[in-house]
Amino acid sequence: MPIRWRVAWLVCVAIAISYLDRQSLPVAVAAIQRDIPLTNTQFGALSSAFLLAYALAYAGGGVLIDRLGTRRGFLVIMVFWSLACASHSLATSFWLLAGSRFLLGAGEGGGFPAATKVIAEWFPVAERSTAMGLVNAGTAVGAVVAPPAIAAILTHGTWRWVFVACGAAGLVWTVWWMKAYVGSPDSAQRKATPMPAAAGIPADKPAWSSLLKLRQVWGLVGAKFLTDAAWFFYIAWLPKYLYDARGFDVKQVGYYAWVPFFASGVGSLTGGWFSSWLLRRGRSVDVARKLALGLSAAMMPVIVFVTQVPVEWAIVLFSIAFFGQQSWSTLVMIVPTDLFDRRVVASVAGLVGFGGAMGGLVMNLLAGRLLDLGFGYQTVFSVVGTLHVLGFCVILLTIREIRPVFPPV
Repeated sequence: MPIRWRVAWLVCVAIAISYLDRQSLPVAVAAIQRDIPLTNTQFGALSSAFLLAYALAYAGGGVLIDRLGTRRGFLVIMVFWSLACASHSLATSFWLLAGSRFLLGAGEGGGFPAATKVIAEWFPVAERSTAMGLVNAGTAVGAVVAPPAIAAILTHGTWRWVFVACGAAGLVWTVWWMKAYVGSPDSAQRKATPMPAAAGIPADKPAWSSLLKLRQVWGLVGAKFLTDAAWFFYIAWLPKYLYDARGFDVKQVGYYAWVPFFASGVGSLTGGWFSSWLLRRGRSVDVARKLALGLSAAMMPVIVFVTQVPVEWAIVLFSIAFFGQQSWSTLVMIVPTDLFDRRVVASVAGLVGFGGAMGGLVMNLLAGRLLDLGFGYQTVFSVVGTLHVLGFCVILLTIREIRPVFPPV
């Protein structure tokens, strides 16, 4: 296997661990509530505490990765978020849980900017969406493993051991990372097709603030704000929806909740592969990305019907929505590498991720409040079912053509 694909697998595992860590609270929430009572509003606030820190760290994490380099930067953020995950085990109140969620978000915020930089450094344009699909499939791996693994831990121990085990998994990965990621990608990059944006780029690195002057950046940030509002609602509230609205217990959640996340992994790989296939067939980057994005967004409104069908069909609808979401997410995360030089791509990815996390923060607060006010899950699903279509319209309006952009220095 070429070294660039081994690197992609390594990053995929890191992203899987990040999703295992963030799913630990939603899956274990029924057990946690026996020790620390939580209203829907408080549960939404816990998710938003994570997302507030995640948003800030996502923007800053991109700059950190660009300055420290991929190897050192990834090591720092993984150690930090693993310890933050383990700290949940010490919580005895809502506020201590909120503090741990905030720290976890602060650590995980640099994960995807680092992953995006790895892809930009190691892969030619024609392979990037496929590689990002592989990396993004790690979200599904972590989320698929979480329900049955956490259910098994809860069967034999307390919820506190869930967070200890998840934190330990991250620390083990850091040892693997330091041993496996020892070389520079420069030699591999010289063998790959150069990024088109490399030609004509000024010698000086553009200022971070100059990126905010570009409508393409704002378009990606806006689209990510809308669509990640839906995604972060799904991953935080799916287990709780099954507990509250469908009467599931921990064992049933462990049995069912992994299925949509498995579909999301297939979506990650399929969306990336389809866009790369279009490129190999001679389509332009603009067509290859936008066609795949549009098809992904078109799947999302099915979630509106999830409360109106038997639970087995509800899982099917969740699976379709999760497939479409992660196909979309793979493509949105690769567009910055099509638009910007690799020296700033992590910074751009950080800004885009900041927008996404802020969307998730707003949606989680809104969902918790709506549910406590008695509006029900149908209202919430009706809102999130429209967001990807709106996000695609934002991209069409702000990025007329996906081609290299040269930010002002």
